[in-house]
Amino acid sequence: MKQPNINIALYKTMYMIRRTEEVIQSHYLEDEMKTPMHMSMGEEAIASGVCHALKAEDQILGSYRSHGIYIAKTQETDKFFAEMYGKVTGTSKGKAGSMHLLAPGSGLVCTSAIVGSSIPVALGFAFANKYSNNNKIAAVFFGDGAIDEGVFWESLNFACLKKLQVLFVCEDNGFAVHSHTSDRHGYDSIADIVSKFDCNVFKSNSSDAEVIYNITKDAIKAIQDNERPAFLYLRYYRYLEHVGVFEDFKAGYRLRDEFEKWLKVDPVRIQREKLLKLIKEGDLVSLEREVDQKVESSRLKAKQADFPCVDIAFEDTYI
Repeated sequence: MKQPNINIALYKTMYMIRRTEEVIQSHYLEDEMKTPMHMSMGEEAIASGVCHALKAEDQILGSYRSHGIYIAKTQETDKFFAEMYGKVTGTSKGKAGSMHLLAPGSGLVCTSAIVGSSIPVALGFAFANKYSNNNKIAAVFFGDGAIDEGVFWESLNFACLKKLQVLFVCEDNGFAVHSHTSDRHGYDSIADIVSKFDCNVFKSNSSDAEVIYNITKDAIKAIQDNERPAFLYLRYYRYLEHVGVFEDFKAGYRLRDEFEKWLKVDPVRIQREKLLKLIKEGDLVSLEREVDQKVESSRLKAKQADFPCVDIAFEDTYI
């Protein structure tokens, strides 16, 4: 039987994201990872589907909920865990933590803790790409809370005006921290409003990574065919609290029933069940064990690595 390469790739990426964050959950209370955590559980299909649809040389930027896109774009966990532990071998020599991951060599330009701040930076890269005529896509990931920032609408307008190859990826979990969409938006549909701009609009409520992969491919083709940016509006549900490693249903702003509904269409489980119809279970288990070993090895190496010296605090700064 011919193996379905894209399905395997999508599942491996999602499983790596999930296992990485499960390991963080298991060890975070040891208080050696000092960085705040914005976990990605529940949105793995978006990071995996979009990043696999992009070319290796395409650029991505993101928000503070950065683990998923980092792993999806880089496929590595050594530097990731080192940064979580604040070690010199981390992505930013241990100085940036979870919210400011970057891997320029793999196309991850940056992630940022400031809501909406990476959106105009993506336009800068897209503008440079246009002048260089290198056909690269600049994709920027952000939550629906960033839609409330004026910089999103200014950036969308400019991207449409200048016909930039930007892929806006809106990940809507229904909340901006604890505020429900209905408490913030005086309109019904983000996608409908964006469609009034000279922009390609695609939307999906699916948690199937293959669906998101295909819709992203369509969006990229539209960007290239008609020289317009594209807006991907994708729904998901974050399983854990806004910032932290556990659930927060006792806080009262969301209901466990809603979580249970989304858990029935868990993105990792959907892809696993799909693969079990295509490949042998033993092969799938071997893949999972390989990822488990990779993640645990990265964590142990991070614990044993050195902390940065004081002088490093003054490196890589601009005045």
